[in-house]
Amino acid sequence: MSMQSINPATGQTIQSFPTYQAEEINAVLNLVDSAQIDWAELDLEQRSIYMRNLASIFRQRCDKYASLITEEMGKLLKEAHTEIEKCAIGCEYYADHAKVFLADEEITSDATRSLVAYQPLGTLFCIMPWNFPFWQLIRAAAPAMMAGNAVVLKHASNVPRCALALEDAFREAGFPANTFRTLMITAAQAEAVIADKRIAAVTLTGSCAAGRKVAAIAGQHLKKCVLELGGSDPFIVLDDADIEFTVTQAVTARFQNMGQSCIAAKRFILVDAIADLFVARFKTQVNQLRIGDPKADSTGIAPMARIDLRDELHAQVERSLALGAKLVTGGSILGTKGAYYTPTILDQVQPGMPAFDEELFGPVAAIIRVKDAQDAIKLANQTPFGLGASVWTHDATSGQAVARKIHAGCTFVNGIVKSDPRLPFGGVKESGYGRELSYHGIREFVNTKTIWVR
Repeated sequence: MSMQSINPATGQTIQSFPTYQAEEINAVLNLVDSAQIDWAELDLEQRSIYMRNLASIFRQRCDKYASLITEEMGKLLKEAHTEIEKCAIGCEYYADHAKVFLADEEITSDATRSLVAYQPLGTLFCIMPWNFPFWQLIRAAAPAMMAGNAVVLKHASNVPRCALALEDAFREAGFPANTFRTLMITAAQAEAVIADKRIAAVTLTGSCAAGRKVAAIAGQHLKKCVLELGGSDPFIVLDDADIEFTVTQAVTARFQNMGQSCIAAKRFILVDAIADLFVARFKTQVNQLRIGDPKADSTGIAPMARIDLRDELHAQVERSLALGAKLVTGGSILGTKGAYYTPTILDQVQPGMPAFDEELFGPVAAIIRVKDAQDAIKLANQTPFGLGASVWTHDATSGQAVARKIHAGCTFVNGIVKSDPRLPFGGVKESGYGRELSYHGIREFVNTKTIWVR
């Protein structure tokens, strides 16, 4: 069995990689298990040096890594450059702050001295998706490794070259051998790795179905896990919003990375008073997006990552239309090769339609009309997901009030939902549990250990 690296813009196979056999997996886990012991004993300052080296590698090879991302999963080249720079920033953030985040915490008790120490768990198994093939891994691995854990990566099967490039980057940054390794394995093979006694904890970014499987296996073996799963983020536009500004932000929020982001805006919940104007201007701007080569600067719409994902998205659109949604623009498959799909807007979307109830992981915006802010909150929360949300209004105070009522891991007022190393990131409900980034993220995979002394 092999993993295929296929260019989604052309449909051509770039390279194939054989998956690891059981003995190869066992050998890697033995090496990582041994390396982690020494890594955990290493001074934090030395770990920081390696992490800053990694940031430098990302910047030095930004063009190379960005091209690799674009070739393997279709991201616009300019967006891929931004992803690599974000990786460098994330590495530097934890190199700069890990010492403070992991410092012993003195607690007053009946002891002469009592404190909380934050100590590594062991080896973290990272199961990562294809949509941000470098950043998703770094935002999990950088804090975990600064805390003294080793990392084993199982990447998505359609980005094997990115997976191997990440391993090379850690090696070239000077990290001790086998503190970071990539396993070229299938999802079925990953189950045995989760269960393996050499793995201390698991983190997954992926689908709800994958999250349930990982959580079940991790739970059976009593292992900590963090799950960052799907989202159907509401983009709530109140009647006093600046429509020109908000529409421009809406285009980016929905169509960057071809809409293939867990925190992309997906359900556009518009108060009736501004709905017609918003939709008209939204359509105009969406229709101006140029579809083409993802490496061209002028391109605004790239291919989706895989043809099967494009076809699944189209089926969701077709079923929504059959149930009464109205097609404003788009809604069609493009060309005979590559995974291109027209940027699409559906209006009159209601609960019961796939465009409302399911995650649309691609360039399709669902318009939902409501009478007022309270109705907007109700429909925003009428979803199994709870990852991100945004509220758009002239009155930031009322925007914050609405934000507090949204069931989500984060809500942005007058800003596009994004991940930031300084802020905790994660979801509620079927969007998962646990947090990445900030000091919350680095403390997910440590032993929060009480030490009591008389």
